[in-house]
Amino acid sequence: MGDGQKAIAGEQPDLLPVRMLNEFVYCPRLFYIEFVEGEFEESADTLDGSFRHKRVDKETGEMPSAEEAESLERFHARSVLLSGEECGLVAKIDVVEGEGSKASPVDYKRGMKPGIPEGAWLADRVQLCAQGLILRENGFECDSGIVYYAGSTARVEVKLTQELIEKTLEFARKAKETATGKEIPPPLEDSPKCPRCSLVGICLPDETNQLSGRLAKEPRRIVPSLDEALPLYVQEQGAAVTKCGNELVIKLKGTVISRVRLIDVSQLSVFGNVQVTTQALRELCDRNIPLCHFSHGGWFYAITHGMAHKNVELRRKQFALSDSPDGSMRLARAFINGKIRNCRTLLRRNNPAASSEALNGLSGCAEQALNAITSEELLGIEGNAARIYFMHFGEMLKAGKGVASFDFQGRNRRPPRDPVNALLSYAYSLMAKDFTVTLLATGFDPYLGFFHAPKYGKPALSLDLMEEFRPLIGDSTVLTLINNDSIRLEDFVERAGAVALKPGARKKVIQAYERRMEMRITHPTFKYSLNYRRVIEVQARLLSRFLCGELPNYPAFCTR
Repeated sequence: MGDGQKAIAGEQPDLLPVRMLNEFVYCPRLFYIEFVEGEFEESADTLDGSFRHKRVDKETGEMPSAEEAESLERFHARSVLLSGEECGLVAKIDVVEGEGSKASPVDYKRGMKPGIPEGAWLADRVQLCAQGLILRENGFECDSGIVYYAGSTARVEVKLTQELIEKTLEFARKAKETATGKEIPPPLEDSPKCPRCSLVGICLPDETNQLSGRLAKEPRRIVPSLDEALPLYVQEQGAAVTKCGNELVIKLKGTVISRVRLIDVSQLSVFGNVQVTTQALRELCDRNIPLCHFSHGGWFYAITHGMAHKNVELRRKQFALSDSPDGSMRLARAFINGKIRNCRTLLRRNNPAASSEALNGLSGCAEQALNAITSEELLGIEGNAARIYFMHFGEMLKAGKGVASFDFQGRNRRPPRDPVNALLSYAYSLMAKDFTVTLLATGFDPYLGFFHAPKYGKPALSLDLMEEFRPLIGDSTVLTLINNDSIRLEDFVERAGAVALKPGARKKVIQAYERRMEMRITHPTFKYSLNYRRVIEVQARLLSRFLCGELPNYPAFCTR
């Protein structure tokens, strides 16, 4: 954070960082997400700001004490960290310019000078005033400061009037109260500030306002700030993943077989006997890039990541609702209703001759799921829907014209006993990995769910959130592989009645799965286009908004 500490919900911060005071004046919700929940995303604007700020971030020039400054004609110091116990603020001031005992803070901003009478935005004036108050508390005379807008190379003088001082102290008081409270401030409504905010994909202002009834029109499209990084898979047995500079280097028997820039990696998945060096592991943790561990056959069994997400309050609410049978059932009903509806949609789309009995049966199960009272009743409804769905799953598999014929008689697993079930299990394992990574990144504990019972080593919440996406991602990937003749019967091996994919076939599944995850779709509720990977994150964010009381219900993702 640079000039102070992060807050903990329910605990008053000793010293409020002045940069966070600027965020609070700009948007209290942005302040809460960044300061209390500890979330941050880079964007082109924030990266440009950091680049422009490099010069003033270097600690240069001597910063004298107030007594020492009296004997100096002039002084100029960069990146000065000062605090004020009386005002309760701490700041890293970009530049302090002084003449004797008089000192003025200079704050650098990347943007253009605003065309308003005051010459500087209110948030910038408050930030500068707070720095001036800290200088005063450290013995300097400070009557004004300078905001430098790099975009227009303009210096704007800000006077520390009594009115501005009172506003600044009042904003600081409100910011501390907000940090102490356990409720996130509501989103801004249709604000021009939101589209270019780097945290818009975390905040979901328009989406939250729409689902809570505060926004009547369709939300503006979310544009992820930095979404170029992709998962990296290493399956070559005996391979080693090492770090060289800003790259991951994959070696096999001492020979380099691949190099990937760390900036291009969103997660690393290793299968079976693949080594990861300590240096590479430490770098992955430093960059918050999760390392996912799979067995040779594709069973997802572990994840290595850096420090846990700082949003403890979300996990407290997750644990509390998990202990509530009524609360858990509300979410479980939504998950299973969404899954059954999506199963019906997939069956209808991929089998034009689907029987009305099957489609009506799934519709009935979806309706029953919404009215289930106990978890046992819901499990029975989900089981009946799965029976109907997989009874007709084979009808979606196309044969003939060079396409291999796959026989599917029903769902089986642990171990799968036919090629189609082997494909389904492998695809679901990849999904479990991605949902676990997403839930960890958004502040949840993926091991405590609301529908799936907690069990040692089982990511129950990941499996919960997966339910509505199993047909849309996992099953669809399998249908594409088979119906496009991308995978054939010779791609499987059978041992003692168990069927598994050969190494080359596993690569085909991963490639098809990643293509599906990158496929863009129109969100059925928000009407803008995004890929499935982003949809999963949005659903996790909406789940957190429901748990935090911002949304009346969790909206399951159901495609048309």
